[in-house]
Amino acid sequence: MVKRLLKRIPEYRQYRLLEIFPGAMVWVTFVLAIALSFIRPVWAIFFIIVFDFYWLVRILYMLFFMITSFRRYRQTIKQDWRKKVEQLPDWDQYYHAVFYPTYKEPIEVIRGSLASLVQNNYPLDRFIVVLAGEEKDREHFTALSETLRREMGGSFFKFLVTLHPSGIEGEMPGKGSNIAWAGHRVKDLLDELHIPYDKVIASAFDADTCVHPQYFSYLTYTYATHPNPTHASYQPLAVFNNNVWESPALTRVISYSTTFWLMTEQVRPERLFTFSSHSMSFQALVEVGFWQSDIVTEDSRICLQCIMEYDGNYEVVPLHIPVSMDVVVGHTFWETVKSQYVQQRRWAYGVENFPYMVWNFTRNTSMPFLQKMRYIFNQGEGVYSWATAPILIFILGHLPIWLANYQGSTSVVTQNAPHILSWIMNAAMIGLLTQAVLSTRLLPPKPKNYPNWKLVIMVLQWILIPVTLIVFGSIPATDAQTRLMLGKYLGFQVTKKVRK
Repeated sequence: MVKRLLKRIPEYRQYRLLEIFPGAMVWVTFVLAIALSFIRPVWAIFFIIVFDFYWLVRILYMLFFMITSFRRYRQTIKQDWRKKVEQLPDWDQYYHAVFYPTYKEPIEVIRGSLASLVQNNYPLDRFIVVLAGEEKDREHFTALSETLRREMGGSFFKFLVTLHPSGIEGEMPGKGSNIAWAGHRVKDLLDELHIPYDKVIASAFDADTCVHPQYFSYLTYTYATHPNPTHASYQPLAVFNNNVWESPALTRVISYSTTFWLMTEQVRPERLFTFSSHSMSFQALVEVGFWQSDIVTEDSRICLQCIMEYDGNYEVVPLHIPVSMDVVVGHTFWETVKSQYVQQRRWAYGVENFPYMVWNFTRNTSMPFLQKMRYIFNQGEGVYSWATAPILIFILGHLPIWLANYQGSTSVVTQNAPHILSWIMNAAMIGLLTQAVLSTRLLPPKPKNYPNWKLVIMVLQWILIPVTLIVFGSIPATDAQTRLMLGKYLGFQVTKKVRK
């Protein structure tokens, strides 16, 4: 009966229903929470207590994953991966195609990224470096690419400069369309040089991505020893250390929160998707037709494209080694706040993967049913919690208590709720303190001209976490899901990078 009903609905409207669903769930939750607070405040209080306790348990077990991931990170960076990879047969046959899509980034940012590449310990004559610019930025990009080619281009096997034309029908201007265009140019080069695709590892980096010196040795070793290397993506740990000492406390907390989230995902690879800077086989890229060029979140979508292409026989392998990027910094504090919000909303727009996932999974009969359900649940629960949890915990959780007291309620739940919630919040401080300590262990050395009290601020800044979770978590996530729900689709907005 359901199938018969769906056949009567045009496919466009079916897909729109899937786009509407995540945002609708968020707004239904908010409306019900407010309505229940007025109609049945005691029920609402009981729900909030259970909800907060659930999140306390969740925080505690996520701490276990975070600490486990941190230990693996420390162990990984201490090993000599160049020595390990050289013990493998034919290790020097692997090439690396490293993509740096850019749009109006300052030359200092990209120069730093390329400098880190030059300083890595994998042979530079196995690198194809790709600077991918936009036609709309032709003048700036041409000058930038010529300067960088002159300074560092000769260090690599190939230094390729591509210019993505504007106005191609069906494309969305942004990183996805730019890097997809560059990918086709690299394919042409590999065909000309007769280099097999499965011997090329593609790394899609942001313009500000600086690699750990052992990144490519570790990546090559992991790829070469994987039982099915072309059916896997490789996700490093994203840290935001390039300009961390000169950035505001607010954006530092947000950036490190992202790092800690990725840490917890890395020890649960069944939940892991590609995020921001990542690596994968060039053969897989060719077989799925490169990155999708008409969406905002191409970094996670490429993983789903491969999952669909290989009927679920695809995985994301965690790399417990860092790549460093910029903390959001603007010319003024308010420009920083605005840029940070835009970045968080763009990341939250990964909700566009939910309808894509459900739509394609229902049409794929080869992929295991339980695997489909796991992906759908992880994606749906993730975007839902991102939007709702902080607001329910820190704002709406207090509304039914206030209303119950206003109405003169004398129930046991009402009288004890403030004490119970206070105990839960105090217990959750364990997570906050752990993040504060670990964040100092991830910091690069303090510049000599920075006073010692700056290090104290690096710890105390974590008192801002309730503000960041709401203003730069719930609100932009709700914003992104609401736009998708209403069909007011987002375009790709580049995060400005400023080096002081």
